[in-house]
Amino acid sequence: MACKSKNNDFEGGKSLDIPHRILFLHIHLQNKQTDMILHLIRHTKVNVEPGICYGQKDVELLETYPEELEAVKTSIAELKFDAIYSSPLSRAKTLATDLFGESVTFDDRLMELNFGDWEGKAWDEIKDPFLDKWMEDFVNKKCSNGESFVMLHERVVQFLEELKKLEHKDIAIVTHGGVIRTLQAIHKNIQLKEAFNESPADFGELVQLEF
Repeated sequence: MACKSKNNDFEGGKSLDIPHRILFLHIHLQNKQTDMILHLIRHTKVNVEPGICYGQKDVELLETYPEELEAVKTSIAELKFDAIYSSPLSRAKTLATDLFGESVTFDDRLMELNFGDWEGKAWDEIKDPFLDKWMEDFVNKKCSNGESFVMLHERVVQFLEELKKLEHKDIAIVTHGGVIRTLQAIHKNIQLKEAFNESPADFGELVQLEF
C-alpha cells in the first residue's frame, strides 16, 4: 500500500461525492447484553492538501465547516449522552465544543496516531530510510519519533477500560479515523492488521458501537 494510503487509513480519508453526507454504522455483538454504547463522531473535513502526512499536527478545517457542523447536529439530534469526550486536537476540539459546549472532557488518548518526524510533510518527499520498514509493519513499528499502531491501540484500550468502570450507558466521543478504526477492531476482536479491511469512517460520520 502506498504511503499516502496509510495516512488516509488513519486520518486523511476520501472526499465524499455528496457533500456533508452523514452515514450511520451501527455494529453490535449478537447474544450479548448492551452495557455501553459509544457514539463516535469523526471530525469534519480539513484544509490539507492530498498526500500530506498529518496525525497529531493541528490543521485547519475547510470553509465548509458550518454546513458540516449542521449535518452532524442533525445526526445526533435525537440522542442523549451520559458523558462526552473529545480529542484535544483542534479539528476535533472545535467540533466537540460547537456541539456540546462546556460539557466536553478532553483526553489525549483520543488523539490521532503520532507520525513524529513525518508530520506536515508530503509523503512523497519523506527521505527517512525507516519509512519503508514502517510501511511493511506499521502495526508494530513506530514512525520516526512517533507511534506505532500498537501504541495507539494501547492508549485507546486504557481509555475504554476506564469508561467501562464509570457505568455510563451512552457516551459521545469526537475523535479521529485511527481511533475509530482501533475501537472497531477491539469491538470485533480482530487483529490490528485486519482493521484496515474495514471501511474507514468518513469526515463527520457517526459510528455507534455497543459494548
